[in-house]
Amino acid sequence: MPNQNGSVYGLTILSPIIADENATPSHDLQIRKYLATLPTGPESPFAQAPGTHLARLVVMDDVVFVGFPAIEEHLHSKYLVFETNCDADLDQYLRGLVQAVPEHLDAIWSHCIGYPGVANPGAFIAYMKSCQLETTLFFAAVNDKSVPVTLRALQTQRAVTDFIAGHQGMELERLQAEFLEFARRLESEPVPKPGSMAPQRELKTGGRNE
Repeated sequence: MPNQNGSVYGLTILSPIIADENATPSHDLQIRKYLATLPTGPESPFAQAPGTHLARLVVMDDVVFVGFPAIEEHLHSKYLVFETNCDADLDQYLRGLVQAVPEHLDAIWSHCIGYPGVANPGAFIAYMKSCQLETTLFFAAVNDKSVPVTLRALQTQRAVTDFIAGHQGMELERLQAEFLEFARRLESEPVPKPGSMAPQRELKTGGRNE
């Protein structure tokens, strides 16, 4: 179904940017400057919002379409493009953004036409939905797994790979004992932070690398 791939929601939002000749610098440049300062990885503000698998923000200046016969068309304004794959329903995700990173939302979207701010979460949600485009086809790395479950799977994959690499050629009895200890430690490891692609600290797996 549109916007949905399993339990993962594909959100695409295009918000028109204010065109004010008296603004110095222009609103699109102010957005670009702010986005350039945002951290990535676990410290990204969008990683702090519950249920974010991935998020991308970009300023779109124009899209030139040349059809047949050749007709050149342009956008009437510049747009802020926000794309994300997220868990849960749309209202819940947008409300989570308001609760997690309200200052970043206001700093970015205040340069867009009609943006109401986050003081009224209902108005914010309505505004974002009014700027939403239907996502008819998108790639989702997972269909029915939440962000924490996906991070745990990635953590396990990395740890098992490292364990195998560090225990090549080990005698079977010792290998079995060390694997049981490795599995116990892995199970007790916390789930990595959203935005990270690896466990936050290495597991001590024993073997030749201990």
